[in-house]
Amino acid sequence: MSSQPQDAVADVSVLPLTRPQLAEARRMRAAELFEQRRPSSEVARAVGMRPESVRRWKRLWEQGGAEALRRRPATGRPPKLDDAQVEAVRAALKQGARAHGFEADLWTLERVGVVVERVTGVTLARASVWRLLTGRLGWSLQRPRRQAVERDEPEIARWVAHEWPRIKRGR
Repeated sequence: MSSQPQDAVADVSVLPLTRPQLAEARRMRAAELFEQRRPSSEVARAVGMRPESVRRWKRLWEQGGAEALRRRPATGRPPKLDDAQVEAVRAALKQGARAHGFEADLWTLERVGVVVERVTGVTLARASVWRLLTGRLGWSLQRPRRQAVERDEPEIARWVAHEWPRIKRGR
């Protein structure tokens, strides 16, 4: 049992890993298993990948060690937002859509784009907003459940309990 109070552990904030970070962690775990001389089929099962991928990783590892399996910087145009700006956007989005003046607490690509522009001064296309949300922030698509605002649960329960049996009997 730890000697630290429970509250001290709860204050630690760990950001979710992005897909590229998760993929690199898988490859690093595979490199550890390669060093232990484990068979490729066992490594594939351990890291949850297909044997073909693990064999390709092993060839790279044999040529350049674990460093050969590390993530390489992306080529092409650099991202419009640096890491500090992405974290500022993350903090702004966590406040909710209503905190930014929107009527409903629901994020759309357009709304996120508006917040990104307010927070960073950078205008992003819808596709870039999607990549920011899914790639750099680790968010996923969530669709709200469609339900009428006027829905009255007690009245529905009463109707199902009293009216529906009467209608079903035909009286």
